[in-house]
Amino acid sequence: MAEAVFEQDDFFKIDPEPHLIGDMTPLEHFPGVQMWWRAIGNIQRPLMLGAPPEALDGVPPGHLTKNADPEALLEAMDLYGVDIACLLPESMMDTTGYSSRWVSNGEMAAVADTHPDRFMYQPNISPIKQRGVDNTIWELEYWVKEKGAKIFKFYPPEDTYINDPDLWPFYKKAEELGIVLDIHTGFCWVPPGKSKYALPIQLDDVAGDFPDLKIVAFHMGYPYCDDLNMVAMGHPNVYPCLSLLIPWAVSAPRKFARIIGEALRWVGPERIIWGTDYAGFGVQIAAAVRGMREFQIPEDLQRDYGYPAITDEDRRMIFGENLARLIGIEPKRRIAGATTK
Repeated sequence: MAEAVFEQDDFFKIDPEPHLIGDMTPLEHFPGVQMWWRAIGNIQRPLMLGAPPEALDGVPPGHLTKNADPEALLEAMDLYGVDIACLLPESMMDTTGYSSRWVSNGEMAAVADTHPDRFMYQPNISPIKQRGVDNTIWELEYWVKEKGAKIFKFYPPEDTYINDPDLWPFYKKAEELGIVLDIHTGFCWVPPGKSKYALPIQLDDVAGDFPDLKIVAFHMGYPYCDDLNMVAMGHPNVYPCLSLLIPWAVSAPRKFARIIGEALRWVGPERIIWGTDYAGFGVQIAAAVRGMREFQIPEDLQRDYGYPAITDEDRRMIFGENLARLIGIEPKRRIAGATTK
């Protein structure tokens, strides 16, 4: 029997959460780093438990193991039809007692420059309070004014509460510069990060005081998705992001139906963002693409809960048009032979 081939489509796709892990060898002796990786191993179980065998159709065996080479990311993007990756260097300084960073923003830029048509800068400005708000503002301005960066990441679990008043000067500068700010929301999946720093209800204070700051809330605030939806309903500058959770469209479809159904009800498809949470496993991209492209809310849940059916227009916005609009780029296909749907 012929080997299954991953089905292609014409949706423009931009991923705001593909992580650069880098060479971890010099950091493996830190207990916090070891704790972090043990948690990563545990995450695979709740995300993919129950996935049918056909979920791996068209996925090469090598995509089931970690590969930190950025060229492997590009190869997976080509295979699964992802046009742009906003490269995200891991900070995770809490894992090393704030003595070392996993991947620097400079290393990220060097990788992004190898394929500027497919990779975008996404400087990680974490931690903010731990290293000083003034230092963070300086780096933010450098990447915007000198390098043209348009999208940034803040990871509260290694730093402080999202709504820590000491961060207000940073948020003000980010709003002035017009950048997109990706923020981890919900539980911290990887100790030693602190979950209490990233609860989505804290965005209510930030979005209210900085109504022109474009905030993308990673992971839908899970497990507090309802809280995030309510915050986003009241603040049109908050964009819930499905990163990490989309594999449930394949492995736990009724669970995912509630997550995306509630977001469609409270927020609408024009503000939901797609993402992979890629951490070196090509299968993460495959699951995120297949899940968003093929999933439909079951008819009984549409009837009983009032969830709308997901249309191709919804998929087009969620896959890439919404984030492209925020960043200010054209949502056109970057993969040879592809056309925008």
